[in-house]
Amino acid sequence: MKPTSTDPRILSLAAEVAKSPEQNVPVILLKLKEIINSTPLGSAELKKIKRDIYCYDLIRYCLLVLSQDCSRIQGGWTTISQLTQILSHCCVGLEPGEDGEEFYKELLPSAAENFLVLGRRLQTCFINAAKGEEKDKLLHFFQIVTDSLFWLLGGHIQLIQNVLQSDHFLHLLQTDNVQIGATVMTLLQNILQINSGDLLKIEGKTLHSILDEILFKLLSTPSPVIRSIATKLLLVLAESHQEILILLRLSACYKGLTSLLNKQETMTEFSRELRQLVDLLTPKIHQEVEEQKLHKAACLIQAYWKGFQTRKRLKKLPSAVIALQRNFRSKRTKTLLELNRQKEEEDLRLNLQLQRQRAMRLSRESRLSMLEIVHPGQVEKYNREMEEKSALIIQKHWRGYRERKNFRQQRPSLTEYKAAVTLQRAVLKFLAKCRKKNNLVTSWHGLQELSDARRVELKQQVDDYVRRHPGSEMSDVASRELHAQTQERLQHYFMGRAIEERAQQHREALMAQISTNIEQLMKAPSLKEAEGKEPEHFLSRSRPVAAKAKQAHLTTLKHIQAPWWKKLEESGDEIDVPKDELSIELGTLFIGGTKPP
Repeated sequence: MKPTSTDPRILSLAAEVAKSPEQNVPVILLKLKEIINSTPLGSAELKKIKRDIYCYDLIRYCLLVLSQDCSRIQGGWTTISQLTQILSHCCVGLEPGEDGEEFYKELLPSAAENFLVLGRRLQTCFINAAKGEEKDKLLHFFQIVTDSLFWLLGGHIQLIQNVLQSDHFLHLLQTDNVQIGATVMTLLQNILQINSGDLLKIEGKTLHSILDEILFKLLSTPSPVIRSIATKLLLVLAESHQEILILLRLSACYKGLTSLLNKQETMTEFSRELRQLVDLLTPKIHQEVEEQKLHKAACLIQAYWKGFQTRKRLKKLPSAVIALQRNFRSKRTKTLLELNRQKEEEDLRLNLQLQRQRAMRLSRESRLSMLEIVHPGQVEKYNREMEEKSALIIQKHWRGYRERKNFRQQRPSLTEYKAAVTLQRAVLKFLAKCRKKNNLVTSWHGLQELSDARRVELKQQVDDYVRRHPGSEMSDVASRELHAQTQERLQHYFMGRAIEERAQQHREALMAQISTNIEQLMKAPSLKEAEGKEPEHFLSRSRPVAAKAKQAHLTTLKHIQAPWWKKLEESGDEIDVPKDELSIELGTLFIGGTKPP
């Protein structure tokens, strides 16, 4: 969001940058230096100008110019160095307002990274330059870029950690040139004076690389300037950070550092700082021995304790792994079962839905096909039959539901009845066993013998019964006549039975033929779709049937073609068709129904 009252110089400059071609933008941006220098430092007007410059994206234009190739920019390194000064002065003391997150997280890190990249380019050009004057100019530009970076870091301390972790800064620090190396070491010293605590926040590998490079320049560089700066840097780091001092003392990487420092020649410029550094790295012998003993004892205790803990964990590891595997497999099995169950339910639901849709579609297709096949006069009959079938199906399902419901309600009483029957059966079996057992136990008395008087009495009773009920006597002739009549009736019965069976078989054959014809008619295509000799298959072989069909067809046609007022009069009467019209084209239309003479 652009401010309401903007400096007219910023407005005109932004409009000029927007309208000008790309090659003229760097030179136009240099006018920002005059605007900034004309305003007193620390004033509210200067803050307002910086905010206007940021709001109109002139700072981003400066960043874009710095990322370009210097050979394509008018003025070369002179313009770029001045733009770095402008960019650093604009960013320091700027209050972005609503766009603070974008300014602090994107623009400032990008500006610091661009400064380091420019430093590497100037370093490469300085090393490759042949003339002394050109080298002096490039060194001057390099110092301007480093000063601009230091000014930016002084205004935004949070960028120090990004700069120290950058590969470009480490590459600048590892240069072999004395002048470039002195400038970079001075920049590092100034940065650490601002906030040396950020050095411990960077990664351990990067910290070791910086310390190694400082020690390398102290021990291997013949330049006293670089050695003095390196000594002061190490002294500041060792005094301000106990962790770095312990690292330089006890680390295996810097084991012979103290002896190498003692062998260095004492120069008047930094002999005092070198002696202080050596004293820091070489404490008293007794104290060092005690510290070493304590360190070894602590290491030994930690080793034994860690070994005990490790062995304890290793003993519990198999059971823990087994339990973990068991839990994981059971959980995976439950998950797979649940997924399979859900998939089966979904498939079943989809299949049921498809079956319902398919059944509905088939029902509708069959109804449409039946409407096409069935004679118009038979449609109502067909609809009545379908309604009756549907009603029967609905009644059947309703009765089944009702009976199942009643059965569920009567289930307790039925269970009680079955239990009572089972108990009664068991009791009856038990009583029968008891009676049988009692009968077996009773003694056998045998049959009572009959006396002579009793035998005479019984014989007299039998003779009286025979005398009172004499048997019917029939002669041989009457028996033969009765037998002949019986045989005749049996023969007549069997002959009539055979005729009746043949008639029944004939009726069944006719019914089967009618059913077959009806089925063929229902499945037959319409007359529009019939081709070839298909209609001849459905001709009747009976002349009365053909005549009746012809009469019904002509009656329907006349009824359709008659005016509406005749239809009202003939609503209940049948139309008589002359016999002459029935005989017209009877031979051609009903060839299958004619019989040879």
